[in-house]
Amino acid sequence: MSQKSVQHMLLAGIFFAIMQVMVKYVPHLPAVEVVFFRSLFSLVASYVILKKQNIPLFGNNKKLLVLRGASGALGLITFFYTLQNIPLASAVTLQYLSPVFTTILGIFIVREKVNPIRFLYFAIAFGGVLVIEGFDPRISIQYTLIGVSSGFFAGLAYNIIRKLKGTEHPLVIVFYFPLVTLPIVGIWSYFNWVMPTGWDWLLLLGIGLFTQLAQYFMTMAYQHANLAKITSLNYIGILYALVFGFIFFGETFNLLTYLGMGLVLIGVILNIRSNK
Repeated sequence: MSQKSVQHMLLAGIFFAIMQVMVKYVPHLPAVEVVFFRSLFSLVASYVILKKQNIPLFGNNKKLLVLRGASGALGLITFFYTLQNIPLASAVTLQYLSPVFTTILGIFIVREKVNPIRFLYFAIAFGGVLVIEGFDPRISIQYTLIGVSSGFFAGLAYNIIRKLKGTEHPLVIVFYFPLVTLPIVGIWSYFNWVMPTGWDWLLLLGIGLFTQLAQYFMTMAYQHANLAKITSLNYIGILYALVFGFIFFGETFNLLTYLGMGLVLIGVILNIRSNK
């Protein structure tokens, strides 16, 4: 694994963490509305890149592409909602269940065989979720379920991306995310609009910008390093979330909540490593 790939992955993690902090700074704006602005930025950026490279915009398997966009939209909305309402590190930890759901859903969607030991790893991860919910009074069962669902929808989106492998250009798959998301969140926002004011506009722009930067550097890292080795660097994001949550929001946790986060990460990492 090259030093440059490590640097790219660490940069991606930092930019994702900055984006998450910005989302948390606009709790007065509905999560769906924040997703609207983020998707608008992404749609314009993706469109410009596709046109510049002369890649057809709408792909071949439109039904699956639309389904990928819809599942991604639901995953992003639920993730942003938890970011706004529970401690930063807890929201990030719950979203990290996505590899577990990717594997479970893969049994049915892409007919992937699963080593039975991985069900033990799933249990460890979900046990960690129960510990987090049970020992942190700031996290209700409602927020826990919404946080877990963000991982579920992300896992569904990843499986659809697998199904599209070989038939669609990666940039087209990326393009469909905001293309499908914008109408969904746009209609909702029209009837529930809260006008951003002052610094909100800069934060919303930053959310779009830092997300694009994070995705760019993450793509660069994956293209120039062994997938199995570089993936583990994803989970340094929980450290960013803990540090940024403490610095910007004064968030701290009791020992058992830290234990729950650790169990989630152990279960997820073991699950990923067992597939190498």
